[in-house]
Amino acid sequence: MTLLKEISIDTIRKMPDNSSVDDIMYELNFISKVLEGNDDAVSGRYITKNELLEKVALWGKSSGQIS
Repeated sequence: MTLLKEISIDTIRKMPDNSSVDDIMYELNFISKVLEGNDDAVSGRYITKNELLEKVALWGKSSGQIS
């Protein structure tokens, strides 16, 4: 069984019985994205905080929201 599947099953089991499908999907999507991010980091696919801040500043300038 894959790690994502194991964690997903465990997460669903721990959720309240009255959890909606939306609640379950939110949790599963969150888990998937965390595992994906971890895989990226382990593989060296990441940027520094400063690189991120530079990108955000450029996005703001290109949208006209930051002067």
